[in-house]
Amino acid sequence: MSVPPNVHGPLPWPQWAYVPGEAAGLDADYETLALAKALVPPVFRGYVPARHPALRYGLALNDRGYFWEAQEVLEAVWAAAPQGGRERILLRACIHTANANLRLRMQKAHSAARMFGEALGELRALSSRKVAAAGDGFVESFPVPALTALLQAKLGRAELTKADWIALSAIVRSQ
Repeated sequence: MSVPPNVHGPLPWPQWAYVPGEAAGLDADYETLALAKALVPPVFRGYVPARHPALRYGLALNDRGYFWEAQEVLEAVWAAAPQGGRERILLRACIHTANANLRLRMQKAHSAARMFGEALGELRALSSRKVAAAGDGFVESFPVPALTALLQAKLGRAELTKADWIALSAIVRSQ
């Protein structure tokens, strides 16, 4: 994909947060999401750069409550990540987390807990994978232990509520 000619500077936020089954027939703001997806190359070589704008935008979408939109952008990054790479595993964990956040918003606590559990499973799989040489990749810069601990704490709760959503970029900034 190529970057559309109208993308200059920071990407705009979607006009609304799409929640399936809500919004009186409003569909997702696909036009805004297309701007971010257009930044994703067909394939990342070797690793996904931690500072890639589509990756950062996807994480920020989650943190601003655009959970469905975050999934969409992060899935585009995941699709371009190297096959069998550690970034794909971490991206799946982030996608599951955004999906769980969406489920919490939809008041589907059991489904959210299942998705948090799947995210935790991905992080455990990631920790068992051989670590590559340090670089500026997403995996090397993301505090996996902090997200693992946060997911374990959420899953240890008797019941999850809307307030239990997880901000992904905040974890990165707090390290």
